[in-house]
Amino acid sequence: MKRILFAGLIAGCILFVLSYGSLYLAVKYFPSLFTEYFNPLFNSDGSRDVLFYLHAFVFSFSLSWFWDRFKGMFKGYFILRGIEFGLVYAFIALLPVMWISFSALDITIAMVSSWFIYGLVQATLAGMVFAKINP
Repeated sequence: MKRILFAGLIAGCILFVLSYGSLYLAVKYFPSLFTEYFNPLFNSDGSRDVLFYLHAFVFSFSLSWFWDRFKGMFKGYFILRGIEFGLVYAFIALLPVMWISFSALDITIAMVSSWFIYGLVQATLAGMVFAKINP
């Protein structure tokens, strides 16, 4: 359990930094994508910001448990294991969620695609961290 929590904490810190760095870069280089967030669908009053900030840690602890449970199925060097882990997560969890989100909400394919790519990158990096810390 200690290894799961430690790996989750390390991955959470890395994903937290990645999240804010990529958010800054994305707003700077893709501003048109972010104008879509001025939609009543999204909460912008700041009342739940802490939940947004904690996302990297909730995500990394969940993935850390998943990694510990199924790490024997991922073979090879830690980079390959991380990539495979990210792809497994993306196609088992992200794709269905993005599909239903696009079909049910008033959002664009560009927004859903950016969420999918972002989740894939997060899971891949977390998988690489887990492969190093909890092989």
